[in-house]
Amino acid sequence: MKQGGAILSKIARGLSKQAKAGISTGELDRAARALFSRYKAEPAFLNHQGFPTAICASVNQVVVHGVPSPYQLKDGDALSIDLGLKYKGFYLDMAFSKIVGDKKLAGPAVKRLVKTARNSLDLAVKAVAPGVTLGDIGFIVQSCVEKQGFCVVRNLCGHGIGRELHEDPQILNYGLPGEGEVLREGMVVCFEPMITTGTWKLKKSSDGFGYETADSSIAAHFEQTIAVTKKGYLVLTKL
Repeated sequence: MKQGGAILSKIARGLSKQAKAGISTGELDRAARALFSRYKAEPAFLNHQGFPTAICASVNQVVVHGVPSPYQLKDGDALSIDLGLKYKGFYLDMAFSKIVGDKKLAGPAVKRLVKTARNSLDLAVKAVAPGVTLGDIGFIVQSCVEKQGFCVVRNLCGHGIGRELHEDPQILNYGLPGEGEVLREGMVVCFEPMITTGTWKLKKSSDGFGYETADSSIAAHFEQTIAVTKKGYLVLTKL
């Protein structure tokens, strides 16, 4: 999984560099497929539960699972890319958000949103150790996000990962300290804060796969795959 995570991180960095104003999200998907092929890794999302592309490309009000399309990115768009792979029988999963092109066109709230989503994930990861509960993790994410005036999405969550793309436990981005399942050495989990400038309530996108904010507010999404170790944690997918 460590090897697979290193490959997925390289693919993510390559896509982030290509995500500029004028390129379509469909072109980013084709670039991703070429990168998966180069590294001899299988895109985990392609055909998973009928999903038609190798990556999820979610723009502005779309929180997750956006299907790449002919839509051309614009300066100031908030873009989230979610990608996973299968490598030597094991799955890895990660996501990142960025503001495309001229960040001034996104406005200060959206810039702060993306920064807050990343910060909340970093804080959660740093707290990982045997004996920490999922309620502890959710509380850390929720506290970071709500202090900035944003909302955590409540009807989507992180997950365990390994031989399957999505395994138990489900990992909420909110919670109370001391509650929930206890992290144990050897577990591998995906933390993925999904946050919005407005409501946490969602609706299905017209493509039938994506989820977007019910009030059309802007969303951001970060994710990493983390192994719980004896002394703490090991990040398998580097942002």
